[in-house]
Amino acid sequence: NKTFIIKNTLLFSSHLALRRTTGGRRGSAGLTGQDANGVPLRRSKRGWMWNQFFLLEEYTGTDMQYVGKLHSDGDRGDGSVRYVLTGEGAGSLFKIDEKSGDIHATKRLDREEKAYYILHAKAINRFTNEALEGQSEFIIKIHDINDNEPRFTKDPYMARVPEMSDIGTSVIQVTAIDADDPTYGNSARVVYSILEGQPYFSVDPETGLIKTALPGMDREVKENYQVVIQAKDMAGQMGGLSGTTTVSITLSDVNDNPPRFTKTVYEFRVPESTELGSVVGVIRAMDADIGENAEMDYRIIGSDGPGMFDISTNRSTQDGVIVLRKPLDFERKRQYSLRIQVENSHINPRFFSVGPFRDEATIKIIVEDVDEPPVFERTSYVMEVKEDAARNTVIGSVSASDPDDKNSLVRYSIDRRTDMDRMFNVHAGNGSVFILRELDREESAWHNISVIATEFNNPRQISRVPVYIRVLDVNDNAPTFATNYETFVCENAKANQRIQTVSAADPDEPLGGHRFFFSLAQEAAGKANFSVRDNKDNTAWILTRRNSYNSLQKSIYHVPVVISDGEFPMQSSTNTLTIRVCTCDREGNMKLCNAEAFTARAGLSTGALVAILLCVIILLMIVVLFAALRRQRKKEPLIISKEDVRDNVVSYNDEGGGEEDTQAFDIGTLRNPEAIEESKQRRDIVPETFYPPVRRPALPPIRDTNGDVRDFINQRLQDNDSDPTAPPYDSLATYAYEGNGSVAESLSSLDSVTTEGDQDYNYLSEWGPRFKKLADMYGGDDSDRDS
Repeated sequence: NKTFIIKNTLLFSSHLALRRTTGGRRGSAGLTGQDANGVPLRRSKRGWMWNQFFLLEEYTGTDMQYVGKLHSDGDRGDGSVRYVLTGEGAGSLFKIDEKSGDIHATKRLDREEKAYYILHAKAINRFTNEALEGQSEFIIKIHDINDNEPRFTKDPYMARVPEMSDIGTSVIQVTAIDADDPTYGNSARVVYSILEGQPYFSVDPETGLIKTALPGMDREVKENYQVVIQAKDMAGQMGGLSGTTTVSITLSDVNDNPPRFTKTVYEFRVPESTELGSVVGVIRAMDADIGENAEMDYRIIGSDGPGMFDISTNRSTQDGVIVLRKPLDFERKRQYSLRIQVENSHINPRFFSVGPFRDEATIKIIVEDVDEPPVFERTSYVMEVKEDAARNTVIGSVSASDPDDKNSLVRYSIDRRTDMDRMFNVHAGNGSVFILRELDREESAWHNISVIATEFNNPRQISRVPVYIRVLDVNDNAPTFATNYETFVCENAKANQRIQTVSAADPDEPLGGHRFFFSLAQEAAGKANFSVRDNKDNTAWILTRRNSYNSLQKSIYHVPVVISDGEFPMQSSTNTLTIRVCTCDREGNMKLCNAEAFTARAGLSTGALVAILLCVIILLMIVVLFAALRRQRKKEPLIISKEDVRDNVVSYNDEGGGEEDTQAFDIGTLRNPEAIEESKQRRDIVPETFYPPVRRPALPPIRDTNGDVRDFINQRLQDNDSDPTAPPYDSLATYAYEGNGSVAESLSSLDSVTTEGDQDYNYLSEWGPRFKKLADMYGGDDSDRDS
């Protein structure tokens, strides 16, 4: 039998005794059973041996590391056998000597990267390439050495534990992992220990669980702790590898501290004018805890002014906010004392033994005096006055006083915005309200005014009070017909026939209601064609007194009806009822009436017809006036304003003809100055009777037309210059429009857009002594004119 030997010549030669057999090989046979046909089964002993190879990791030698040797019984040492190695790492990590079968590792191996390799080996004839043995599988296992230190899963760890926890309270568990083989030796056996953090914390060496080791750890004393944990392999023995991690432990807060006021007495000063709901003070209690454990509630447990103040908690700052609930009055009470209690909102029963989680303090609130406006005795006043009251009648009074200690005098007045018609007034000193004008209840039954009280020493301090004045009714109106009646009577009417029912209306409002009395006027009783019957229910019937009426004889009757009321003083009025005579059928239905009757049937009264006629007349007048204005086409004059410009301006609205116009002005007046009456007085100066006129020598006969005009103008100019009584008026004749034949166009400058400031009047001084006065007036510098 041929035998194929695989052996590890270095380490595990004891495994050479292991043999593996399989069917189909020659060797000593043994009965193992029968097949399905009853033929005995035999097995042959295999001709090679199989074993595992073990190889140390992290080999540090210079030569290749020897793994083992393959050998076949068919190898006689003549070099005819060739060994072939295949599988994981064959040819790269592992090399085999084809002749001797020696296997070597070419590189350093790391068990943590790969723990074992599966390879296949076979032996073949070098010359014939025939397999001497079948392929066999074997494993090369990497033998572990302690080359990895323990590594923690986190670094650092974060943990929290309540303060004041008992000893042994679990905080956090840390874990370290060693990559070495846990099944071989103690390379992967980790032991935990604490390097930093004593005496506050401890760690379980087997599980890595960190626990508290000191009682009464107070967050308010120290909140954060840094604990260093070590993990060491080889069960913590000498030579083992180790790793460390940091655990950051924070003590979480618990409510173990009560709130405390920083002072026992607080003092606040508040003006008495502080509005309701305003904050008058803020207090704060200190609590060493944080978060919800520091939340607190404030409340008033005692006060000498019940309901005056209230306190609430500001949840964002945990302050106690004191708020005013009732008005303050310095003159009534100048100081208040409050007893305030503060207590934690969330109390931990575990710490009841620490003490009461509450505290108390006293608050003094001092009211400061403020100059206040006057205060009325009432919030409003209601007064009554009869509508027939005389002027200056006092109808009531208001009263206000200064609430301050100085007790300043008060002055009263009425807010005229509430009494635009000035119906009332108030006495400035005593507040008596009286009427200024006659009242009419039917026009306004109520008057609402405001009376102002002003502090005499400080007019800025004012207050108002509403005064409601009711005007009481007086029977001062006579009753009249309730409406305008359109009444007719048929020509064939019978005596005592009712033709109309009338009623009355009275704007007065008696307490017992209206009671009207109807009767026929005394002056019409003797010759009456109709009668009035009072129905005693504020209505009356109009009855006929004869059998027939003739519209041709008389078409309209006027019946005077006297209506009186039952009040005191009694008021009565005579109302005329117009009755028209109409033609009716047998049933009394109107068939024919005069023109006025037809108008009445159409629903139009006489007043309505008059109103319509007036409207038509007004419309016609507007149309005629508009047409006249359009025909007039009035041109705008040059001088619109008629202000005193110290000039006598004569304005002509008609159009001149220029040089071609010989009819517009009588030039003969200028050519014959003797024709002017010497006794004719000027209307723009003082009459000459007070100052005798200046006599001038007679002019020589005028022969030249142009000379006459020139001499006339010069003479008039001399008269005005030498007349001391003549005011500085000039007669200025202007034409608004120049004629078509003139090449000079308009000669007027009155419509010029230039102003006095735009003109330069210095040229006036060059015109001679006659224009000296104008030159002095207008020719100066701007500064002279401005002055």
